[in-house]
Amino acid sequence: MKKFGVYLSLAMISLSLPACSLANSKEAGTVDAAVVNKEVEKNKSYAKKDFDFDVVPETFQVAITENGTKEIVAQPLEAKKVTDLKKEKKQISWTYPTEQIHVDIQKKANHLAIAITSSDKEDRTFNWPKLDATNYTLPIAEGKTIPNDQKDWLAYFKQNDELAMSESFSMNFFTTNQQKFATTFVMDDTFDSDLIAQTEPHLTLENAHHFIGFNPNKTLNYRLYVTDNDPVAIAKTYQMDRMERGEFKTLDEKAEKNPEIKKMAGAIQVYYWNNRILNTEDIKWNKLPDKVDEPIFKWIGELLDQYGEDGSEEYLNALAAFKNHEGYTFEKNTILTAINYTLLYPQFYNDAIFKNPDKIAQQLLDKGIDSLSEQERYTLNKHLLAGVLSDLTPELNSWGQASSTDVLKDMKASGIENAWIGLPNWANGLMNPTMVKTANDQGYLVGPYDSYQSIQENASIDWNTASFPNKDLYEQATVSKKNGDKVAGFLGKGRKLNPTLIFPDVKERFTGIVKNKIPFNSWFLDTDAAGEIYNDYSKDHLTTKNEDVAGRLQRMDYFDQQGMVVGSEGGNDFASKEMVFAHGLETPVIMWSDPDMRENKDSPYYVGSYAALDGGIPSKYNKVVPIKEEYKAIYTDPVYSLPLYKLVYNRSVITSHHWEWDSYKIKDQVGERRMTEYLYNTPPMAHLDKASWEEHKSDLSQNAKTWSPFQKAALQHEMTDFSMLTADRLVQKTQFGDKLSVIANFSDTDYEADGVKVAAQTALVLNDGKETVIKGD
Repeated sequence: MKKFGVYLSLAMISLSLPACSLANSKEAGTVDAAVVNKEVEKNKSYAKKDFDFDVVPETFQVAITENGTKEIVAQPLEAKKVTDLKKEKKQISWTYPTEQIHVDIQKKANHLAIAITSSDKEDRTFNWPKLDATNYTLPIAEGKTIPNDQKDWLAYFKQNDELAMSESFSMNFFTTNQQKFATTFVMDDTFDSDLIAQTEPHLTLENAHHFIGFNPNKTLNYRLYVTDNDPVAIAKTYQMDRMERGEFKTLDEKAEKNPEIKKMAGAIQVYYWNNRILNTEDIKWNKLPDKVDEPIFKWIGELLDQYGEDGSEEYLNALAAFKNHEGYTFEKNTILTAINYTLLYPQFYNDAIFKNPDKIAQQLLDKGIDSLSEQERYTLNKHLLAGVLSDLTPELNSWGQASSTDVLKDMKASGIENAWIGLPNWANGLMNPTMVKTANDQGYLVGPYDSYQSIQENASIDWNTASFPNKDLYEQATVSKKNGDKVAGFLGKGRKLNPTLIFPDVKERFTGIVKNKIPFNSWFLDTDAAGEIYNDYSKDHLTTKNEDVAGRLQRMDYFDQQGMVVGSEGGNDFASKEMVFAHGLETPVIMWSDPDMRENKDSPYYVGSYAALDGGIPSKYNKVVPIKEEYKAIYTDPVYSLPLYKLVYNRSVITSHHWEWDSYKIKDQVGERRMTEYLYNTPPMAHLDKASWEEHKSDLSQNAKTWSPFQKAALQHEMTDFSMLTADRLVQKTQFGDKLSVIANFSDTDYEADGVKVAAQTALVLNDGKETVIKGD
């Protein structure tokens, strides 16, 4: 694996003025309400009111005429039989009797209201609208502008010709860019809609909506808005629509009930890997050869045989190697992995092995192992192990601290004032509560990854998120397809859970984790905002996708009520009122289906594996890889990217990269992505352990000193404007209120206009006349 240091020069920051120049006199959350209201009030000016519409009921063709220009915005379908036709000046309705579909269209003050209703008691799919435009503006991840003939996008849609909109779209709209204006179709939700793509002779799109027979709501509502061909007009019109329907909540409003949310402003995003409480530096390896025959090491092997997924063979071979004085790095890591792994086991205590427990261990044993909380069980196991390894290890309270607590203290001392610290599992925190307390005491947010997506019938300790005390859930609370088959869980293991049926189990898990008052103050819920939702056809618990989502939002709200700052994967805006932050919008998972990236380990594009021999960061998260040229247009090329989500939710949801694609992951794009982070107000993200902290310490701490005050200022305002300053779209500008803006020059040529010069491959932050340079080369 190449060293990361080769690429650090891409992202070093050069400050022309002190970082503190970015900070406004007001702290985040105290911005003048009148200023924000003025920024929001402008939304009402974007949607055009003076337009006419024409409809051909037989083909459902819709045309819009605005300022003398007529455009077909919904292409004609195959002609159908029409009955019950009623037409007035501003309203038209009819029925397709064969399809059992009724259509009603009304001209409102600033939009066209289109209601499509199915009267079929069975599942029914109806396709509309069919779109054929020269360009599409779509909320794919943060946002994309897609020409209908761009070769890489055509290849993408040829491979992905049917996208579930609830997963692929972060917001509930799609837009066609006509010659003179844009038309935006806003939906109540996208839960049962698929985007169908045709790529010959150019890109055309069609919405296939599935009316579900057991869903009492069989009406699909569109609000068709007409705006200028401007992403700001499109996004702000959508924001207005969300606000009018009560589907918008700012971070300030969320923080009124949960003040911990204020810590999120200016925070860099860190996934911290501390999978071991007992580390290499905690073992006196020179003494191990004389100890390997002691009962504890045999016991660990027996536990691995009984409860481990991979058995004990490698572990026993490593012990044998040490006995022969041939134990090296691989053997050390194998033994450490085994010890740390078995410390998690409820079955760890064996009175024949641990004959002289210390005072704390005895007190816990006296309580009864079955009555211990998870954290108490880990405490017991650590004390038991320390009692029999006293000749090999230092004092128990120092185990693992050099690679966890000490690193977090150094982060603070190095100038990282604001950070979100995400742990790969709650067990990492329960095994090392000192680290969690330290993070909290330093003013950081700290919390575990948690998931309620899947359940396995007999989950190993590796899959504790897929394990629940209530064993009835596997049969009684899992999702069925229409044909009766169960929906498979993550990576094909187990089954998918129905969120409406497990809320008591969510509460039980949480209360068990925090029973001993471990000071978590954040919680990350896997996939809850990613749009991977289901209609459950199980006869005894029929559940619609709307109800599925309601179940997810209920648990988000529950964690918020417990004082946790809630985040989730994806960031799709059905969860925007409940979540504070989201990972995956700015850089989503890149081409999950590409075997060169996921399977072919010899490929230069292979992203890495989930395992880490040394207990640190798995290579999937810290291996630097390039992405294929044909994927850049889809995922990273600024030419096709738009800050649509930020134009809507800058004050509401803090969004960053998917954890698989942190700020350092993509080879030769570290600097470019940093420029985009400032342009879009996207927190930098890093995977850290002790070694990677030392590697990135200088870069992260210097960037944080600039980033934190910048974001605190940016969050006080709407993203009020976005513009392309050059014809090649490589110089872009965002605006946050009247005084803060960012100009990013992604080109290889210096840019100068209106007295402002931005060097090639550089971003310039302008705050009330003060300049800060972010270097990307």
